[in-house]
Amino acid sequence: MEIKDIQKLLDFIANSGLDEVNIETGELKVSVKRNNTTTTYVAPAPVPVATPAPVVAAPVASPAAASAPAAAPAPKADESKYLTIKSPMIGTFYRSAGPDKASFVEIGDEISSGKVVCIVEAMKLFNEIESEISGRIVKVLVENATPVEYDQPLFLVEPA
Repeated sequence: MEIKDIQKLLDFIANSGLDEVNIETGELKVSVKRNNTTTTYVAPAPVPVATPAPVVAAPVASPAAASAPAAAPAPKADESKYLTIKSPMIGTFYRSAGPDKASFVEIGDEISSGKVVCIVEAMKLFNEIESEISGRIVKVLVENATPVEYDQPLFLVEPA
């Protein structure tokens, strides 16, 4: 079950009159109780247990997310000419291979397809994220050492 599926489930529960929902499959167990406002997510070792934090934060952040697009349309029009490099997974975003190492890419750097642009750490595995596009880095959209979601934009790239 992906984060988007869990968020849809939480939205459904919020809009329904249900106070408690339990879902259990071979892979995972999800228990949501409205009256205690607790959400638990238990999964086997291959699935990160830290996943509930974004799930719990998503419904709370919904009003803020609803107000953000009202302020953002003008920049999106300017950014429409740029391509984005998105995170292929949930994890922690790192701009360099180590705290004392240089960043893989900086604003203004030219990149080509296959160039490593960052690392996303998930479950103690450090995954090098390679660009699938060529161009020039215009903006870094994520702070170093912060959590990222699946398909979250990481970089804006001006196509070559």
